Amino acid sequence: MRVALVHEFLTQLGGAEKLLEVFHEMFPEAPVYTLFYDRQRTGGRFEGWDIRPSFLQNIPGALAHYKWFLPLMPRAIERFDLTGFDLVLSDSSAFAMGAKKSPNSTHICYCHTPTRYIWENHEEYIANLPYPKIVKMLAHIYIKNHQASWDLATSKRPDFFIANSKTVQDRIKKYYGRNSTVIYPPVDTDFFTIGTGVKQEYFLTGSRLEPYKKIELVVEAFNELGLPLKVVGTGTEAESLKRKAKNNIEFFGRVSDAELRALYQGARAFVFPALEDAGLMTLEALACGTPVIGLARGGTPEFVTDGKNGVLFENQTSEEIIAAVKRFESMSFDADKLRESALPFDKAKFKAHILEFIRTR
Repeated sequence: MRVALVHEFLTQLGGAEKLLEVFHEMFPEAPVYTLFYDRQRTGGRFEGWDIRPSFLQNIPGALAHYKWFLPLMPRAIERFDLTGFDLVLSDSSAFAMGAKKSPNSTHICYCHTPTRYIWENHEEYIANLPYPKIVKMLAHIYIKNHQASWDLATSKRPDFFIANSKTVQDRIKKYYGRNSTVIYPPVDTDFFTIGTGVKQEYFLTGSRLEPYKKIELVVEAFNELGLPLKVVGTGTEAESLKRKAKNNIEFFGRVSDAELRALYQGARAFVFPALEDAGLMTLEALACGTPVIGLARGGTPEFVTDGKNGVLFENQTSEEIIAAVKRFESMSFDADKLRESALPFDKAKFKAHILEFIRTR
């Protein structure tokens, strides 16, 4: 069976890229079609893969400013030549599901979420764009008048949808009118394990440092609490968060998997304020025996039960995070039981679920 993988951007490292790595482990000969590939930003993590960027990669300056090419991305995805493949396996949060397959092949889309900046948080997305007002206005017009209709039309292209959580399954049905099967994202429980040392005094938070991830709220909360906080991740908000943070908050930027594991293992808790589709980092923290303080909406409560393996708060405010941390400090958790809650999402189980899904379609 000839397999092609389609992934929107290889320009950063996050949960979607970890998922892609698992797909590539399953199908190591499969080429990866992507809009842009940045070797430097991805730290050489995909060296040796058969990566096939779109024509946009060849435009001078495009790689450094790829978000400016939003209007051309649908056309670029559609121009991928996927003839000769039996299976197209895309993972999508915006464009990848729009890839065109051969008539006799099968397209399975692993959906991280229907395009959030169209259907979920359009106004917030436009407001946070770091561009002049005229550019924001043009982006709004393009997204609502053009990309939204393209997104809806191309949601019919995959033969099957896999949702990464029940939250995303509901969105797929709501916005696309399509049925889907939930297969939760994989966590490498052989790698993310309970540490041998004792827990330290710091709390940990991390993600892409972008406005919609709401790390600013965690910084504000820990400025008030005065407790030690370590922050991992990179993004457009990194410098502004550093300026806002007090001396009890430390920023680590991009870290290796081994460094991240050590940070999970030593942390009292992992604080995760985002309205997340699934939230792989919560599973990694739990696999390391670290409880989660997270939002009681989105994908997080599908993994975290209040009082069992973490503490949940209802609203994205610094005040609620402060209250959740204070409530956490009066509780105790057993590391082995925390890890047990992550084991159903083990990478080997994920691979088996995906292969069974492919076999029966």
